[in-house]
Amino acid sequence: MSNYIEEYKLISEEYGDRKATRSQIPLIKHIDEGLVLLDELRATNLTKAAYCLHPLLQNDASMCKFLKLDTTAISIDAVVLAMEYRRVANQYLPKNFRNRFDFIELSSIAEVNQMLVADKVQNRKDFTCHCNKYPNEKQLRGYFKVWLAALGISYKYYLELLELL
Repeated sequence: MSNYIEEYKLISEEYGDRKATRSQIPLIKHIDEGLVLLDELRATNLTKAAYCLHPLLQNDASMCKFLKLDTTAISIDAVVLAMEYRRVANQYLPKNFRNRFDFIELSSIAEVNQMLVADKVQNRKDFTCHCNKYPNEKQLRGYFKVWLAALGISYKYYLELLELL
């Protein structure tokens, strides 16, 4: 079973010291904060390994780049979870926004849904801190509200999770 060290190393090397364009927050902070949230959700190390990998498989360009990396030390099970995360997350991107949580088809794999909770809570936190930099601010507010509702995360619990970050 993976302890997610190799997966974390892979994403750390990929991100380096790059920062998000709008917020100027180091990209690795998304992973670090997501791992804190996954600890709170009592996620397994395999789930954490998959969370570390998810940005490397999120879209076609990053996946093609991932396929060229030396991945012999990482868990194939983590890759499978990250690919399922990709399937679920990419079905409902802000550009495809529908203001209904019943539209979102969550994964049948609990670990993937834990990853989605960590990702959406962390992303909403960053968005809220820098929302004035987004021309589609209103749409994104609705997007996060719908995702968290679909994941069963109340606003009260969202605030509790934020306190961990």
